[in-house]
Amino acid sequence: MRAIQIIDGQPQLVHQRLGEADADSVRIKVAASSICGSDLHLIARGWAEGRVLGHEFAGHTPDGTAVAVEPLYGCGDCTYCRDGYLAHCEQGATLLGVSAAGGMAEYVQAPASTLVPLPSGLAVTDACLVEPLAVAVHGIHRARVQNTDRVLVVGAGAIGLAAAAVLQGRGLRFDMAARHPRQQESAQFFGARLEAGDGYDVVLDAVGSEDSLAQAMRSVRPQGRIGVLGSFWQPVSLDISCCMKEVELLPSMTYKCRPPQRSFDEAATLLAGNPAFAGHLITHRFPLEGAAEAFATAADRASGAIKVSFSPQG
Repeated sequence: MRAIQIIDGQPQLVHQRLGEADADSVRIKVAASSICGSDLHLIARGWAEGRVLGHEFAGHTPDGTAVAVEPLYGCGDCTYCRDGYLAHCEQGATLLGVSAAGGMAEYVQAPASTLVPLPSGLAVTDACLVEPLAVAVHGIHRARVQNTDRVLVVGAGAIGLAAAAVLQGRGLRFDMAARHPRQQESAQFFGARLEAGDGYDVVLDAVGSEDSLAQAMRSVRPQGRIGVLGSFWQPVSLDISCCMKEVELLPSMTYKCRPPQRSFDEAATLLAGNPAFAGHLITHRFPLEGAAEAFATAADRASGAIKVSFSPQG
């Protein structure tokens, strides 16, 4: 099969043999996979060498069922796994596309427990968005966003706009700090007001940098909450304002993987009910053969890229 493998720090199209699925796995014919900002960081740090990336993907099971793949699994028996927080598995979690072969390929083996059947109305070629939307669902849950909260989203990249989609889907009003014209256009589509003041009950940091955290700290009210949806790939510092304001800092990572309130369920339902969302999140689509151009496009936010996806089946 064709796959995108990281070789000498570059995404390259290769041909690999796909082994037989074991008793607990299902062979998924990938219909769409997309590039996450974390993929770019993994490559830059040399942590993706030899890997087939892709933890945002969807496809079909052998019987034709359209599924999104929740790419995270653990031992299944520890307290965290039973509660649905598999990222904290006491035996160590596995993430498809990071610690195991992922969806930037024609086929992938995925544990049956990770498959989420798609609701009616959701195109499988758009369902690679379910995973980033689930990240936003979990982050918003961690930040305890309520209907009465005044909310600011800092950053209008893929995760920021995913948060905007979830907030709009819940009927919540919010402001947004967006840098680039394409991001601003999409932010307004999702109902955001393009302004960033202060005194917010909740600020969602969808960037994960020292600058974005500082902006969040300036913008949040005393005893407010900062939900960190972006990942800090470099150390960040906090000053005394964090203490003086008595701010709650609430990082989030991945999603809740079990009912009730399974993050993928809300994300898939939201996307199925709003098909136009995909057009404002997926800005570029490539075949697997376009791997180099696709990754270069994803790295250039100023060019208008938000979410870059692959269509392995053409």
